[in-house]
Amino acid sequence: MIKLAVSLFFASMGLSLVLTPAFRFLASRIGFVDAPADNHKRHEHAVPLLGGPAMFMAWLAVAMTGGATALFGSCADFGSYVGSHLAVGLRTHSVQAAWVIIGAAGAMLLGLVDDARPMKAHVKFLGQFLISLAAVLGGGVRINVFVFESDIASMAVTVFWFMLLMNSINFFDNMDGLAAGCVTMAMAAFCVVTALGGQVFATALCALNCGVVAGFWFYNTSPARIFMGDSGSHFLGYLCALTAATVTYFMQGSSASRLSILMPLFILAVPLFDTLTVVVIRTWAGRPFWIGDNNHISHRFVRMGFSRAGAVRVVHLLSLALTAGAFIVYKGSPQLAALAVVQTVLVLVLVTAIQLVAGRGSGK
Repeated sequence: MIKLAVSLFFASMGLSLVLTPAFRFLASRIGFVDAPADNHKRHEHAVPLLGGPAMFMAWLAVAMTGGATALFGSCADFGSYVGSHLAVGLRTHSVQAAWVIIGAAGAMLLGLVDDARPMKAHVKFLGQFLISLAAVLGGGVRINVFVFESDIASMAVTVFWFMLLMNSINFFDNMDGLAAGCVTMAMAAFCVVTALGGQVFATALCALNCGVVAGFWFYNTSPARIFMGDSGSHFLGYLCALTAATVTYFMQGSSASRLSILMPLFILAVPLFDTLTVVVIRTWAGRPFWIGDNNHISHRFVRMGFSRAGAVRVVHLLSLALTAGAFIVYKGSPQLAALAVVQTVLVLVLVTAIQLVAGRGSGK
């Protein structure tokens, strides 16, 4: 299992490291750039805007090569357990896998169109809804927790989850390296969880995702040499939703309590909480919640006196700290898991309170 994860991670990261500068060059040649403007990113120079296609092509190439190797080649190097699971699973679920890939392509293309010519909000939401349906109906992706007794309820929640994550990562991509770093760390955490649980396909997916984003992150750190754009944020949001919904969190003999189903909320706590706060702030101010502004958690750290790069590092550290709570929920007793939930909520409330008080004190 470890060998599988390491192989996929380095293969996808290596290809992403190669393709990202290639797409950066292409974006510069055709003028597909994010020009300086009075926006929430506030960059000083035109930055190429094809990070999404670069990540998607790296992801697709490694996924297709790995799938073909499992079906027609030999996975003996990974052991009989992993090799047999990969081959049988792909033959059994090849149609569902194709729909998942179609959904990923749709997410990237929807964002790419929006990068080229900004869409109206309702058109974008409709596109996200159709992409989510492709994963849920065609790909068979479901969020199955104990409170859902009907398949319809599970499907509805899963569609909402996909749309939520695509918008959350899109909102969260507001500073150099911020979203790429958090998604990389999230995928690494998911990979550890799936490897501990012996989930072959989920481990392969997490390692593949992690490598692709890590390779792009190298070029996206401050000062960013390329932006992921809406194409990248939609694609990564789709991958986050897909991964979180695919992983099994509660298993008899492995998980200590049913509260382990809350693990994805810990791992993705920062972008999800950031989305919640900006939606509340914008709605309270009477503005449409889908219009960008400078009220994200990263912006509030800047108003406290951090540099933009420093604010990104603080958010990454916060994300790591909260992700650690996921493993307490996974292996801890029900009482310890409940305490971890309370602690996480209190940390987020405390950080927000400090930011608000500091912002008022500075007059910003």
